[in-house]
Amino acid sequence: MIRNFLASAISVLLFTDSGALAQTSTWTIDTNQTQVEFQVRRVPVSNVRGFFSGITGTVSWDEKKPSKSHVDVTIPTTSISTNNATRDADLKSPNFFNVEKFPTMTFKSTTVSGTPGKLQITGDLTLAGITKSVTLMVDGPTPPTKMGKLIIGFAATGTLKRSDFAFAPKYPTVILGDEIRFTIDLEADQ
Repeated sequence: MIRNFLASAISVLLFTDSGALAQTSTWTIDTNQTQVEFQVRRVPVSNVRGFFSGITGTVSWDEKKPSKSHVDVTIPTTSISTNNATRDADLKSPNFFNVEKFPTMTFKSTTVSGTPGKLQITGDLTLAGITKSVTLMVDGPTPPTKMGKLIIGFAATGTLKRSDFAFAPKYPTVILGDEIRFTIDLEADQ
């Protein structure tokens, strides 16, 4: 009886498509195709916009159980740009990102919920030595597409407060808003 059971189990493993057994896949973030953009209200009439580049990390995606997925991202704070050299120097200073002391920020997911196409990813954002929970609303992943390599994409949005990270107390919220909105366009490959 045990011999028949083992023979059946081996047959199933041998004749089952190995791709059907694999649920989790690991994807590497494409640094050249991934960017984080942000905007913050300046005075009550305009927005300052900027971006970070050079993002690295991995996405472990479980297509059958998205809740078992995980994201681990590193963003170089030194890459910040608002297309204004004076403002960028202030953002890199101890008033904000303090890039000499904290050259990167990281995001590590703690929970993933929802269904493919509409996900909610919550994780720990560590920025300027402070870690806070941040939630992202995520469209994706796209179906894998062959473009030399197999690629997938995600688009995410979220908000955070600069006061949560002790950023620039010399700028009151009547001059510079507390809420920072951001979007992430992420492409990853295998």
